[in-house]
Parts: sequence; C-alpha cells; structure tokens
Amino acid sequence: MGVDRAHISAMERGQQNVTIITLWHVAEALNVKPAALLDDQRKSRKA
Repeated sequence: MGVDRAHISAMERGQQNVTIITLWHVAEALNVKPAALLDDQRKSRKA
C-alpha cells in the first residue's frame, strides 16, 4: 500500500491527518469504498 504502519496507527487513533490519496489507497487495500472509511462511529456510541 505504500503507507507506513505507524502512520496507519496514528490515523486509526485520530492523531494523523489523512490525505484523499491515502484514504483512497487504504480503501483499495480493504476492498471498500472510501466513503465507508469516513463513517463517524461516535454517532452510534452516543445512543
């Protein structure tokens, strides 16, 4: 994928900004649409 695992970890924790290109590469690696990675999980935790 060409993205350092420390960078991916920081993205997962919300400590790293993500470019559109990086988002696209991650989505391709996971075989999902980029929009699926933008779903705000905090909404479901509030309920």
